[in-house]
Amino acid sequence: MKEFLMNFINNAISSNNALLILFVLSFAESSFFPIPPDTLMIPLALMNPKLAIFYAFLTTVSSVLGGVFGYFIGLKGGRPLVKKFISDEKLYQVKLLYQKYDVWAVIIAGFSPIPYKIFTIAAGLFELDLKRFVIASFIGRGGRFFLVGTLIFIFGEKIKYFLTHYLEWAIIGITVLFIGGFVVVNKVLKKSSSFTSEK
Repeated sequence: MKEFLMNFINNAISSNNALLILFVLSFAESSFFPIPPDTLMIPLALMNPKLAIFYAFLTTVSSVLGGVFGYFIGLKGGRPLVKKFISDEKLYQVKLLYQKYDVWAVIIAGFSPIPYKIFTIAAGLFELDLKRFVIASFIGRGGRFFLVGTLIFIFGEKIKYFLTHYLEWAIIGITVLFIGGFVVVNKVLKKSSSFTSEK
């Protein structure tokens, strides 16, 4: 798999259609394809750091469009079709996350290493509001890709080692902090509302 991935990336970079391949890859990964778009976006951006923000924008837009496609797979295909993409166990876990965090689960999945495609398809199956789903997807996906794009734009080739060895850990750390902040704010708001109702 690693050899296939390296060959795919090298062929895509050397191709005259690198941007089109990045767009298609980002779209497909959000609904059914296993290779994350970062694997192509990062090398392209490192080759030309001045275009890093543009690559982040292109990847975000195509990824969200792919997410909408995944949403309609879940919405129109129903549970029998969804089972071809997601196991019952994973679907149940995603359902619990949606029940607890609502569209915040989409933001978390879009930003973190969690497979975004599972959440896009499940969002359609559970009939989340499409407009809120799209907004959450832009926040999550955009947050991830623009973070990387901005780092490359500012630091260029110097940031390569960090992106190669520590990016996923950094994203996991930010995600944990984000979830922790969400839980704290949620508890504060609940306490505030209960205090107000008691008055």
